[in-house]
Amino acid sequence: MTSVPVIPDTYSHVLAEFESLDPLLTALRLDSSRLKCASVAASRKWLALGSTGGGLHLVQKDGWKQRLFLSHREGAISQIACCSHDDDFVAVATSQGLVIVWELNHERRGKPERVHVSSEHKGRKVTALCWDTAVLRVFVGDHVGKVSAIKLNTLKQAKAAATFVMFPVQTITTVDSCVVQLDYSDGRLLVSSLTRSFLCDTEREKFWRIGSKERDGEYGACFFPAKCAGGQQPMIYCARPGSRMWEVNFDGEVLSTHQFKKLLSLPPLPVITARAEPQYDHAGGCSQSLAFPKLLHLSEHCVLTWTEKGIYIFIPQNVQVLLWSEVKDIQDVAVYKNELFCLHFNGKISHLSLLSVERCVERLLRRGLWDLAARTCCLFQNSLITSRARKTLTADKLEHLKSQLDLAICSELISHLDELILKFEPLDSACSSRRSSISSHESFSILDSGIYRIISSRRGSQSDEDSCSLHSQTFSEDERLKEFASHQEEEQPEQGCGASRNKDSVSHSPVPSEMDKTEAFLPFNIPLPFRSPSPLMSLQAVKESVSSFVRKTTEKIGTLHGSPELKETFESKDAEQAHEEEARADACPVEEDPEEKKISQPPEESRLEELTAVTAEAMTKLLDPLVLFEPKSLRMVLREWLSQLEKTFAMEDFAGISSTSDLPVNSSVDVHCLSESEKRVLDEDSGEETRVSSGAEETSGQIARESVSGLGEPSSGIFRVCPPYTIANSLQKDLAELAALCLELNVLPSAVESSGHVDGALQQLPPEILACHFLKKYFFLLDLKRAKESIKISYTNSPYVWDTLIEGLKEMASCNPAYVEMEKGDLSTGLQLLDALVPSDSPLLIAFATRLYDRFGESALRAFIKFHPSISPSDIAQLCAHHPAQFLAYLDSLVKSRPEDQRPSFLEFLLQPESLRLDWLLLAVSHDAPPSTSTVDDEGHPRPHSHLLSWGYSQLVLLLIKLPADFTTKEKMADICRSYGFWPGYLTLCLELERRREAFANIVYLNDISLMEGDNGWIPETLEEWKLLLHLLQNKNARPVPQESLNGSLSDGPAPLNVESVALLLAKAMGPDRAWSLLQECGLAPELSEKFTRTCDILRIAERRQRALIQGMLEKCDRFLWSQQA
Repeated sequence: MTSVPVIPDTYSHVLAEFESLDPLLTALRLDSSRLKCASVAASRKWLALGSTGGGLHLVQKDGWKQRLFLSHREGAISQIACCSHDDDFVAVATSQGLVIVWELNHERRGKPERVHVSSEHKGRKVTALCWDTAVLRVFVGDHVGKVSAIKLNTLKQAKAAATFVMFPVQTITTVDSCVVQLDYSDGRLLVSSLTRSFLCDTEREKFWRIGSKERDGEYGACFFPAKCAGGQQPMIYCARPGSRMWEVNFDGEVLSTHQFKKLLSLPPLPVITARAEPQYDHAGGCSQSLAFPKLLHLSEHCVLTWTEKGIYIFIPQNVQVLLWSEVKDIQDVAVYKNELFCLHFNGKISHLSLLSVERCVERLLRRGLWDLAARTCCLFQNSLITSRARKTLTADKLEHLKSQLDLAICSELISHLDELILKFEPLDSACSSRRSSISSHESFSILDSGIYRIISSRRGSQSDEDSCSLHSQTFSEDERLKEFASHQEEEQPEQGCGASRNKDSVSHSPVPSEMDKTEAFLPFNIPLPFRSPSPLMSLQAVKESVSSFVRKTTEKIGTLHGSPELKETFESKDAEQAHEEEARADACPVEEDPEEKKISQPPEESRLEELTAVTAEAMTKLLDPLVLFEPKSLRMVLREWLSQLEKTFAMEDFAGISSTSDLPVNSSVDVHCLSESEKRVLDEDSGEETRVSSGAEETSGQIARESVSGLGEPSSGIFRVCPPYTIANSLQKDLAELAALCLELNVLPSAVESSGHVDGALQQLPPEILACHFLKKYFFLLDLKRAKESIKISYTNSPYVWDTLIEGLKEMASCNPAYVEMEKGDLSTGLQLLDALVPSDSPLLIAFATRLYDRFGESALRAFIKFHPSISPSDIAQLCAHHPAQFLAYLDSLVKSRPEDQRPSFLEFLLQPESLRLDWLLLAVSHDAPPSTSTVDDEGHPRPHSHLLSWGYSQLVLLLIKLPADFTTKEKMADICRSYGFWPGYLTLCLELERRREAFANIVYLNDISLMEGDNGWIPETLEEWKLLLHLLQNKNARPVPQESLNGSLSDGPAPLNVESVALLLAKAMGPDRAWSLLQECGLAPELSEKFTRTCDILRIAERRQRALIQGMLEKCDRFLWSQQA
């Protein structure tokens, strides 16, 4: 059997042609060399085809049956645009430059009529048409760069427009070259020409030029809707040379440049069509440097373009190439949702659909294209074996497909299908690793709480082998408890009741003889992996594993529901299951004789009573202002409470944390009640303790360092996400309050109980290590939102503490269905799950966000903008603490997502605490900035024209600078700007700090007269300041230093700052006579040219005329007032 090339699983979508439109073109008589299709457009209802003979064919897409024909004597149809919000309107442009708008009257079953004919572009070639998305208005662009708008006044708008004067044709703008593409969204028109792209606010008549770099050629641009971009405003994507694409916000500011050149080096995907057998070549080609002539928004998250080589579909937000396929000789493409209508140069039309692979195969099966469906399955088998695909394309459908193939002709395909079917596992066994480990002998059901209830078919087995396997977990809860009770009665004469205690019931104090019995049967000198477990202990381990899983699941569900009210509702709804879980959480032997209870039950109630009393006493003391507002007294109260808390939960074996004296006993007894991962952690801890004991001869400093390094890993240890005992709600609330105060005030246990071999003086570990252990040990007590904010403030420089919190949140979120699905899907799927399934106020939201960031990096950060304020900038700063540039890009995008007039107040709201201002400013001026050698000379002065250099985050820096702040903060900000050479910000701060002399000195070094012109120019206000400026210019080193402008030209730079240019400003500000006397006083009059003299003469004449005009107006007013009195 020959091998079939298999496409990698990274390709999840494909272009497919399910039907040929050649019969339709034949019926429309558009298949001849004289008369053929010249333009194409598509809407929800219509496919519009323009012919070279001037006819417009409108065909209903539903069945391709009902058709309309509209004739034009003005020439061939060169452009067509269907109204997206009203299928009754269509606009066409002819070869003569006329634009005709038709109202089809299809709903009223009337005759189509021309509602407007525009001759604004007559004699020119119309290159682009675009409809307004809200009103009946058409935008037209031609080959000389003129853009106009046609506003319609139809019967539908007659009432609304009756009181207004309608101007049907309005010239919007004229750009510098041919209009390549037009697009419209939310009141703004996007114009792409041969050299650059422009953004026009058609209501306020404002225009923006996108980017500073020009291009030469046909490059498209399009809007990306806000609902798809994940923000409040649409995004813009502009094509650039070299397979690049600009990402631009709604204000026309370039956010980033996406490079697809290397991504396009992958081989093309075949188009699934009945015309040819799909082929795939694994050999990758070289990178493609392409020019994208147009950009079209396709489906939800995609952007489409094409060249003479093929069709390219991108996911620009993730900087991914969804696919590219070879489709030759494309002249134009019209899209609607996921449909593509490709017009070829020979007049043919291809109808393609963008579908996921499984949907494509399903449609092929419905159409009976068995051979093509089988070949598609074999090519894309890596994509089809994923669980998401198997929900649509099941193994039964593949079996049916195989039965439809001819064995004599398609034997190889059948063999490959057999292999594919073997790879298909049932969906219910592949949803998670826990469920996939259950064999086919079990069945299960899903409770309302989300817990999997497993029912076993092997209830009669009592052997050691069966009790150690996962099959013992498949009993229903009641049956497991009864089974365990019977085992306990059988094993009690041999092992005693002490061996039946789980980790919740082991105690130091009661019944020492029982512990001795246990020690006799559990040799501690034998390594744990080689110990032979008894049937009772094996059953204990199995039961504890199931109980732990159920408790964690219940806790996570309660956390996601959020409020205590919902949790109580859930508990009352499923009370029986909750009682079972509490029984499993309290003790392993559920049914015991009363006498056995007196002997083996731990003093849990007494310990909780002591903790309740101490907690109530601590809360009462906190009501005293002398304690609450006195840190020393408050810490003393918290330490007393914390010592009782440690005693209450000291018997819990938690990732190796136990008392020093009983560490070997507890580790050995409780190892059977741990899961496999917990056993591995415990084995590692035991090995580490052995190494510490053997190295007792080393110095105390070395031991301390080893302890710190060993305990400093945030991922080591097990989290207590569920309380070991049933705790009342009132007590739980008080415990959470006191635990939060301990974490905030750094009142933590000073000794790590697990490090019994370390001297008492060396048990004083750093606060961040103690905080990590506190989080792990008492995670179930914490108010997670409050703990998160406390860690961000108190442990800013200790990433281990934040990582420990996130690991605990991940542990709680691991059983959430959204978290499991997020491990499999792409970024867009993960964001949809996060938005739909995780409440915005859930503390687990940051755990999901961290997982997305770990998988997708910076691409995920930009998408987190829509989750603000649930995910705050401080969360993102902790998330990417090792990549500050990524946080800076997120912060810049977050601020720019707000309207321009709201950005200062929004940024001020984000600056909590106020100390972040200097940190963010330092971060912004140190990233994506020009080198310091370009902004500052060897003497520390500004280099000429260095204020014109491009700074990646200049807008963010200026916003930070202009926010109100105290004098000291402003001085520090000025020092930062000066040290990094950000002169626009430095000059602004000098103005606020009244450092005008220093500002003028720097302006002279920058050598740009534009800094002193315009409304925001720096004009001296007093005579002393003018003298200072002239003196600085006089002492300036006059050696010529040619300066390049931003585009590299020597002649296009800004006008220099010299004596004559300043003298002209002086004459305009103070008058020519006073200016001349001041220049003579400074000895600069001989340096002035005749231009200055002529300018002064003109100013004198203008002053005389102005005075005469004012005098005349005053006389007329005077006469008028006297006449009124008379």
